[in-house]
Amino acid sequence: MYLLSFSASRPTNLGVTNGQLAELPNTPNGVSSQTGSPEQHMEPIKMSGSAAEEMQRIKLAIESQPRAKIVDQDSHYLHAEFTSLIFRFVDDVEFFIDDKDKVIQFRSASRVGHSDLGANRRRMNLLCEKINQ
Repeated sequence: MYLLSFSASRPTNLGVTNGQLAELPNTPNGVSSQTGSPEQHMEPIKMSGSAAEEMQRIKLAIESQPRAKIVDQDSHYLHAEFTSLIFRFVDDVEFFIDDKDKVIQFRSASRVGHSDLGANRRRMNLLCEKINQ
């Protein structure tokens, strides 16, 4: 399993296209505020400030987590990688500040495997809570 974690490269479909984050894979190891899958859907975060203020809250929430690394960011988008402690699996977490709808869209997905035993949903619940503080 440890070797499998190193064989998984960063997905090439990450980012925002026409206001949308990439659709999740057809496996139960991710969550998104923009997916059509009821089992993988979470509500977006309602904005309470400007895009700059929201981005700062997102960054602080991520930086408060162990084994998290911000790998790409601009004024309305952020991509971070979260690495698991034991097997070093990497999950990709993305945030998109949608000024038009006044929400923060997000996506969190494992790079490998089938089930994450709810890890991405737990992480996003925690990050959403920290961002809303």
